[in-house]
Amino acid sequence: MAGEPIERSDRIVTVPNAISALRLCLVPVFVYLVIHHQDVWAITVLAFSGVTDWLDGLAARRLHQYSNLGRLLDPAADRLFILATVFLLGWREIVPWWLVALLAAREATMGLALLVLKRRGIDPPAVVFAGKAATFALMYAFPLLLLAEVSYRLVANAAWVLGWAFAIWGLALYWVACGAYLIETYRALRLARRAASQV
Repeated sequence: MAGEPIERSDRIVTVPNAISALRLCLVPVFVYLVIHHQDVWAITVLAFSGVTDWLDGLAARRLHQYSNLGRLLDPAADRLFILATVFLLGWREIVPWWLVALLAAREATMGLALLVLKRRGIDPPAVVFAGKAATFALMYAFPLLLLAEVSYRLVANAAWVLGWAFAIWGLALYWVACGAYLIETYRALRLARRAASQV
């Protein structure tokens, strides 16, 4: 249940970790397919990645296989797929570069916050619902926008509208989640300073 503490192990070989590793391996495959305009296969790989992202969390919950490695692999696979996809769609002129810049700026902000926490030996904040919802929305947005490029007019128009709806919501939620992470980062740093001053 949400809010309950999760016990994580140091195990490496788990079902969720294997799924996350597979998703990481699919990133260069997806890049190759998009660069060579193999859009149908690229959409298939992207859709498969979205499904396995859901399976990853489901397997962790059902099998109680929460691990420290999985805590790193899962978001790493999400971010690599999102960044690779949005940069490639920008390069293909399917999405505007302002969308690429906003997503890249969010990742840079998150990366800086996590680096500050790591240097002070503080664990990163827990994943918030807005962050998972944003990833879900973007994982739907990108294959739909790519589908709009290769479909007949009626399907292409519907895919374009749905794709942009998911993209806008995903981008907004991505920044909402970033704001929540920054607030938690500030609180964690303040508590650490307070604890250090009392020693």
